[in-house]
Amino acid sequence: MKWIERIPSLGPKQKKIAFIVSGSLLLLVLVAIGVGLAVRGRMLDKAMKKAELTLRDRYQLGFKVSDYRFTGLRTVTFDNIVVVPQDRDTLARLASMSVSVRLWPLLFGDVKIGNLDLKHTRITLVKHDSISNYDFLFKKKEKKEEPVDNERNYAALIDDVLKKVFFKIPSDMAVDDFELSYQDDSVRQRIRLPQAVIDGGDFEASLFLNDHDAQWNFAGRVNPDRQELRVEVSSEQKDVELPLLRRKFGLGVSFDKIMFDLNRVKREGRDSLTLAGSWAFDNLKLSHHRLSEKPIVWPEAEGKGQLNIGKLALEIDPSSTVKVKNFVFQPHVKFIPKPNKVLALSVHTGKFAAQDFFDAIPKGLFEAIDGIEVTENIAYDLDFQVNFDQPDKLLFSSKMDDHDLKVIKWGNANIPLLNSPFVYQAYEDSVLMRQIIVGPENPKYTALTQVAPILRKTLLNTEDPYFYQHKGFEEEAFKLSIVTNIKERKFKRGASTISMQLVKNVFLNRNKTMMRKFEEIVLVWLMESSRAVSKDRMLEIYLNVIEWGKNVYGIDEAANYYFGKKPIDLNIGESLYLSSIVPRPKTGLGSFDYTGHLKPWVQRHFNTYGYIMMKRGQLNDEAVPASYGFYEVLLQPNLRPARPIGVVDTAFAEEEDHQESIIREFERDEAVRKSLMDKLFGSDPKKEKE
Repeated sequence: MKWIERIPSLGPKQKKIAFIVSGSLLLLVLVAIGVGLAVRGRMLDKAMKKAELTLRDRYQLGFKVSDYRFTGLRTVTFDNIVVVPQDRDTLARLASMSVSVRLWPLLFGDVKIGNLDLKHTRITLVKHDSISNYDFLFKKKEKKEEPVDNERNYAALIDDVLKKVFFKIPSDMAVDDFELSYQDDSVRQRIRLPQAVIDGGDFEASLFLNDHDAQWNFAGRVNPDRQELRVEVSSEQKDVELPLLRRKFGLGVSFDKIMFDLNRVKREGRDSLTLAGSWAFDNLKLSHHRLSEKPIVWPEAEGKGQLNIGKLALEIDPSSTVKVKNFVFQPHVKFIPKPNKVLALSVHTGKFAAQDFFDAIPKGLFEAIDGIEVTENIAYDLDFQVNFDQPDKLLFSSKMDDHDLKVIKWGNANIPLLNSPFVYQAYEDSVLMRQIIVGPENPKYTALTQVAPILRKTLLNTEDPYFYQHKGFEEEAFKLSIVTNIKERKFKRGASTISMQLVKNVFLNRNKTMMRKFEEIVLVWLMESSRAVSKDRMLEIYLNVIEWGKNVYGIDEAANYYFGKKPIDLNIGESLYLSSIVPRPKTGLGSFDYTGHLKPWVQRHFNTYGYIMMKRGQLNDEAVPASYGFYEVLLQPNLRPARPIGVVDTAFAEEEDHQESIIREFERDEAVRKSLMDKLFGSDPKKEKE
């Protein structure tokens, strides 16, 4: 080559200098290698002693190795490893383990596993009563007095975890005869891995449950340097559940195939991390009593997108998609853990074929709509944001564009049949109390026109003030329910409308599961959007089937049971009382004292809703007695409780005078009443001005 020709030839003296320098460098390298080889044994001894002391002092673990040695320049082999927690059963035994680190990353301070070989490994998790040989994993570390880090960086934290995990994944691995077992006082299960191989990043393995109760096959590829991972898990047998989950958590999980692919990790400084990838599954089955009475089966679903992690927030990117059969949507979720916990969720579907949504619902999940057929396109928009430290600032907007929706064929819940007489099955929990004909054939059936108008007003105000305006759901009621439940940190207030209660009572079972609630929402939406049943008919059915006391169903039975009247003859006081017991009908008789009059605490309900109806102009055509008829309510004599010992008849008269003073004080407090109305129904500046 020409460039070689241009290099000047070395003279004798220069050759001698070059030979001496080269020889010296080679000698230094050999000396360094010799010293390193001589010293590395002592370094390994020191590291092993340190590991043994750390495991003993920090975790109370006994760690014994019969022999360890270097078996190559960068490979260490351990023989007969035994790990025994203090005063516990043996946790792990390994016949042999060889591990090597990669030299090039080590020069830059990164410890990355190169090769890993495991032979005849046994890991045994044992629990007797409340004592286990793995409880050291859950012991809380002693808190060190360190400055509080208020500037937690989630991007940096998750990035560090990713690096630690991927750095420990070897480029090449061979596992021979690995077994993980769990046993307690009532069960023993083993997971066996006869052989597993990672060859240049490609891996495959088969897991066996016990002797051969089930088999799951793993295959995929891992690139520790680029932090990429693709794994597919398939089950050899159908409907085989993952072990222990049902026994420990009541959760059954089985699948034909699951795929997960992390294909991109992008970093932009320490404050920004993006994880991109995809997932998919075939025939995923979930079983849990809080989800659904029957197993939930998704034949297929897939998703792709990215997770954005910032310094103080985590976000599912708006471009992410979820696809179930032909139904596709893009959820946008953002979570800010600190300083104020904020959760935001939005879904904007755009127009899509309505039938695609119903086809995506797993068969059998919502039995009431199985077989439904619809046409035309719909669109849904949801915007939700809540600050858990300031719930009053809740943002909630839910809108469905379903003007063109048409139901061609109804499912098992044939909503239009509500327009004809039908048989209602009255249940108490899961016990069928009796069957009630909802129609003129039943002598106790009451048409809406035969119900006192004042009862209709009181019932609507207490149960669903905007029944004739909304389409099955009251957005403000949902907001108030969410805010109240967050403040109380438990379920304290619901948001059911009369439409929702009607669907629940007539079409659905009494199982209180998440899926049944979703089924209720879908049915109400279909009933209201299709206009298959008029509002008047819904209210009429509702009045004839709801429970008003122990084995008291329908307004005819209620009016006669409590007051010996027909529904058309009820007055304002009796109507306010009957409306007050709808949420808790079996406690109705507890509102009365031995004289048959209402107890003082019931008066708050009368004052609140009587005032609301008056402000809304609903009492203009009614004869309104003092205290909205509170003192005119008189229970049937045969239902009254016995007179308490030592109580004389003048007691009620004195109590009446006391209640009159309470009423006057309450009526003077305009601000309190207005606040109550605003909380219940929201303020209307135009009406207030009028």
